[in-house]
Amino acid sequence: MSYFVNESTNEPKFGKIISLSVAFVVIVILVFGSFGTVKAGEVGVRTTLGAVTGIEQPGFYLKLPFIQHMNKINVKTQTINYDRNGNEGDERDTSELAGASKDLQDVKIGVVVNYHINANTAEKIFVQYRSTENFELNVIEPIIRETVKSTSAQYTAEELVTKRAEYSDKVNISLIEKFATKDAVLERFSVTNFEFSPAFTQAIEAKVTAVQNAEAAKNKLEQIKFEAQQTIETAKASAEAIRISAQAINSQGGADYVNLKAVEKWDGRLPTQMIPGSAVPFVNLNK
Repeated sequence: MSYFVNESTNEPKFGKIISLSVAFVVIVILVFGSFGTVKAGEVGVRTTLGAVTGIEQPGFYLKLPFIQHMNKINVKTQTINYDRNGNEGDERDTSELAGASKDLQDVKIGVVVNYHINANTAEKIFVQYRSTENFELNVIEPIIRETVKSTSAQYTAEELVTKRAEYSDKVNISLIEKFATKDAVLERFSVTNFEFSPAFTQAIEAKVTAVQNAEAAKNKLEQIKFEAQQTIETAKASAEAIRISAQAINSQGGADYVNLKAVEKWDGRLPTQMIPGSAVPFVNLNK
C-alpha cells in the first residue's frame, strides 16, 4: 500500500478557496458600503470622488462604494460653556473669558451659549470647514469671545453688576445677528458670572454696605419724623378738644354748669366724716 500524496492535486483547491474568500469579502464590503443611515439631528453631505453632489436628510440612503461618501454634519443643539465649571476659555486650560470694563477694571466673564447649525446650509459649512468641530472652533467661538469682551468695555465694572440684564440682552442681540451671517442660529445666551479682582470686589462690598447703612439711617430718620409728627398731631387734637369743651362750658353757664354736672353725677351719699365748718359737697349755701 502506498501512502504517497500528490500535493500538486491540492494546490488548485487551495487557490480556489483563497479566491472565493477574497470574493466574499469584496462582496460584503460592496454590499455594506452601498447603504447607510443619517441619524436624527444630522444632515448627510454626499461627495462623489471628493466633490459635493447632494444632501441627505435623516433616514436611509444608497451610495456607490469607494466612489461616494456620506459626511455627517451635526445640526443638533451645541453648548459652549465659558464658565468656571466648563472646559473652554481664552485658553483651553482656563474656563472664563478675561475682559476689561470701561473703567479699565479686569473682569472674568462666565457665559453659556447654546446654538445650532442651520440645516439648510450644511453643504456650505462642509465645503468650507469639513466638520462641525472646525466650524465651531474657527467661527463660533471667536465671535462669542469678541462680542462678550467688546460689550463689557461699554460698561463700568459697577454697571456690569447693576446692569447685568441690560448687558446680557445687548450681547444676546449682537450674537443673534452675527450668527445669522455665519449660517448658525443662536438659541440661548446667559451670563453666569462676573469675577473682579479681590481689591475691587472689597471696594464694591464696602460701597454697598455704606449705601445700605445710609439707607437704613434715612429710614430711621423718617420713622422718627413720622412719630414726632404723630405726637404733635395728637397734642393738637387734645388741645383742640379741651378748647371746644371749655367753650361749651362757658356757653352754658361756666362754673354753675360745672356744679350742675357734678350734682347730676352725685349719688346723694354724704361723707361718713364731716370736717367742722365744711359744706355739703356740690352745694353752695351762700347763694
